[in-house]
Amino acid sequence: MAKSAKSAAKYYGTGRRKKSVARVYLVPGKGQITVNKRDIDDYFGLETLKVIIRQPLVATDTADKFDAIVTVKGGGFTGQAGAIRHGVARALLQADADYRPTLKAAGYLTRDPRMKERKKYGLKAARRAPQFSKR
Repeated sequence: MAKSAKSAAKYYGTGRRKKSVARVYLVPGKGQITVNKRDIDDYFGLETLKVIIRQPLVATDTADKFDAIVTVKGGGFTGQAGAIRHGVARALLQADADYRPTLKAAGYLTRDPRMKERKKYGLKAARRAPQFSKR
């Protein structure tokens, strides 16, 4: 009986940014964040990335009420941090729909549409042209 009650209090959110995809589970706890089975301090070196991840929790005053279990893959560290933030915000909506105005006003629910531009033929990269020489 106790196990079913615990599984009912598990909120899920998918976050995406650039090539990164984060699967975020929020469970009632003390505010511990685990990324790919490692502590957030071990996974992310930069303090700014840790702050980005915690932003939705701080905005809704739930930083010490939920533990986050995150699986993230693809992209770099900054993209992964952005994806986790998006996932945490979506999971908070599952937990309580009253957080929506706060999260939306802060822009945490918006999927960042910026992606890498594709390489075009005749160019060395998306916009980088071959070197030009008059002679």
